[in-house]
Amino acid sequence: MELRELGFDQWFEVYSNELKQEGCGFARISAVNRGSYLIKNGEREVPAELTGKLSYQIESPVNLPCVGDWVTAQYYNNDTAAIIHRVFPRKTFLRRKTAGENIDFQMVAANIDAAFIVQSCHFDFNPHRLDRYLVMAADGHVEPIIILTKTDLISPDELGQKLAIISSVTKARVLALSNITSIGFDEFRQTLFPGRTYCLLGSSGVGKTTIINRLMGREVFDTKAVSGTGEGTHTTSRRQLIVLSQGAMLVDTPGMRELGLVGAGDGVDMGFEEFVGLSANCRYANCSHKNEPGCAIRDAIEKGELSEDRYASYIKLKKESEYYGMSYLEKRKKDKSFGRFVKSVKKQLKD
Repeated sequence: MELRELGFDQWFEVYSNELKQEGCGFARISAVNRGSYLIKNGEREVPAELTGKLSYQIESPVNLPCVGDWVTAQYYNNDTAAIIHRVFPRKTFLRRKTAGENIDFQMVAANIDAAFIVQSCHFDFNPHRLDRYLVMAADGHVEPIIILTKTDLISPDELGQKLAIISSVTKARVLALSNITSIGFDEFRQTLFPGRTYCLLGSSGVGKTTIINRLMGREVFDTKAVSGTGEGTHTTSRRQLIVLSQGAMLVDTPGMRELGLVGAGDGVDMGFEEFVGLSANCRYANCSHKNEPGCAIRDAIEKGELSEDRYASYIKLKKESEYYGMSYLEKRKKDKSFGRFVKSVKKQLKD
């Protein structure tokens, strides 16, 4: 394979002269597992580690290489291992708040062309969680495509109701699949194009790994037996980039229990397109859409043109994003201040 077949398009070529280095080549991060990396360059896939200089320069975990990143790497040991020297800027990204109380970003994947947001038609179906995934995609400028799995577990009428709910939430393309009957997989394959990178997002047990195995035509990755309810169990333990036989690339991700948002204000707006259009008619340009007079969004809700439930989701995600965004900025200020203090102490000791 050539680099362009792995997604190295003109956007990255712009940075190639700036980031090239003697004795090094370009490669793509294909897997990350607890600080260790695999990189792929079209000829081989080898383990890699960061140089000490690069590790020192990285100020935040969000700047560490993640699956899908392009890097400058130096190979050694007869090209069986490599050292990563530089990381390319990201064209697109998928990120979320780190799990737990820590306020920071966690990168999910980078340089993704489209995100397949996977929900099961059974117990996992959750429009509010779908809102969060749509905001995540919009925040990173990634095209969302909704995948409904396990359609064989519900009736055609129930499926129609779920499709109607999704269409009221987003204009994104929706595909309904069944791993049992194979319905929908031909249409799904038609969304995959050579040289483009896709990412599977969703909770544990919705069938992401089964989708990959079916696309590859064999049981490449382990899946666990479904429960009596038809729900699967978590299998994937790390993020990895897989090259399919027809040339498309797919990033598999572990199921996400938490999906917090940090500083995704624009993403929230783009994830709720109908609100953005209406807000242009608000009396005040900085309308918060809560208590201000002349709010076009509140007016539409009172007239029954917008769902009260949808509005509540919008306000909740907007508030969460702003709160964590402010907390993150405060954290970064403290981190930088402490970093300057450490450097000054080292300088004094050296002098």
